[in-house]
Amino acid sequence: MTWVKSFAVLIVAFIAAPLFIVLPMSFSDSPSFEFPPPSYGWTYYQAYFNDVRWTEPTINSLIIGAGTAVLTMLLVVPASFALTRSRFRGRSALNLLMILPLTVPHIVVALGYYYYFGALGLVQTRLGVVLAHTCLSVPVAYLIVSAALKGFDRNLELAAQNLGASPLKSFFLVTFPVLRPGFLAAALFAFVHSFDEAVVAIFISGSATSTLPRKMFDSLRMQADPVISVVSALILVVMTLAVLIPWLMRRRRLAAG
Repeated sequence: MTWVKSFAVLIVAFIAAPLFIVLPMSFSDSPSFEFPPPSYGWTYYQAYFNDVRWTEPTINSLIIGAGTAVLTMLLVVPASFALTRSRFRGRSALNLLMILPLTVPHIVVALGYYYYFGALGLVQTRLGVVLAHTCLSVPVAYLIVSAALKGFDRNLELAAQNLGASPLKSFFLVTFPVLRPGFLAAALFAFVHSFDEAVVAIFISGSATSTLPRKMFDSLRMQADPVISVVSALILVVMTLAVLIPWLMRRRRLAAG
């Protein structure tokens, strides 16, 4: 199986290669995109943190992503329990409807949201972007939560209820702690999906509610601002830490136990 591992390493290297170009470019002092950089410095980082045209879309994306994650979980958790544990007529059709947005191109969805939310006065508002991103995040979160539920042993709930716990109490004391990793994974995917989404944000968000991906798209289209490399580098670092820190904490707990 050595050749399989070597092939896997080549695939990972091919996918990760652009990231190792973005990082050095974020420290470049060149007035335009240039690789390798002629000199290094903090020019672009200072331009990013001192320019409200970049920091405000970043804050908007964080708020919208958090709102999308919360609203997605409020919708997905009850729906997953109902569709996974109950048997009723039309259940298969509802399952299909939950994942239907995955089959529609974002440009088509964005156009529909633009006209629909325009009639409701939600265009160019954070709420409109949150609602649109929630519709796009629900299918992925639903698949994750449903998979976690299918692997859950319901005898644990029955045991808790036999000991006198109400269904709601057994959920918070037994079901939620066991399924918490699945819930966290679904919420994280919803947040990342919202934070990274650009097509729908271009249609729905306005200048006051511009998201970071929309700002990056506009900047690249208008003037190819090198500050984009800083944004890409920061996102890469944050995502890497978000993966490494829980992994290191889990290894420490296992070593201590």
